[in-house]
Amino acid sequence: MSCDTPSAGTAPGATPVPTGHMAVQPSSLYVASPVMLLATLNPDGTPNLAPASSYWALGSMACLGLEDGGQTYENLQSRPEITINFPSPQLLSAVGRLAGTTGRNPVPAAKAAHHRYVHDKFGEAGLTPEASELVDPPRVAECMVQMEAAVRHDRRGVGAYHIVEVEVLRVWAAPQIVADDGTNIASDTWQPCLDVFRRFYGVDSATEYRLH
Repeated sequence: MSCDTPSAGTAPGATPVPTGHMAVQPSSLYVASPVMLLATLNPDGTPNLAPASSYWALGSMACLGLEDGGQTYENLQSRPEITINFPSPQLLSAVGRLAGTTGRNPVPAAKAAHHRYVHDKFGEAGLTPEASELVDPPRVAECMVQMEAAVRHDRRGVGAYHIVEVEVLRVWAAPQIVADDGTNIASDTWQPCLDVFRRFYGVDSATEYRLH
């Protein structure tokens, strides 16, 4: 029985078969992960805001990958509530202003080469905090999709990170992207930002902001 690889172009519209694959070592395994802005509360009650891309969801639960030494994870130890905000492509510049900043003071040694301390993250990004209803951390007013969530499980990963499982308590959406049924999001009216191997993509353009 023959198992020969079909040749490219044997039928109209056929997808070319790649040949000669190479072993590579990309700096990230984010094939197409949503870009998020995570809001938590600092010990003094002010909000911290951090860009992130490690996310997946099942049912009402979402899993976040958070690094050791980050202010987001530290805040969740004492106040296990968070908002997950999904920026549109038009907010990529705001996301970029947060890249290379940290809410930790002093800056951890592992971040010292690439990060600087910023206390007012909302001000740094030029974004607006919006009061949440079920959790204390604010939402990001400019983000068309926002989630209020509470931590349910926290597991240490293999490396220097934690897998934090949160229960989404409420989802908010801008009226212009809500479907006619008033419940679902009309996905053809809005596009998230995607992190594809550390390159942030919007709908029509790509902007490079590296998240160290």
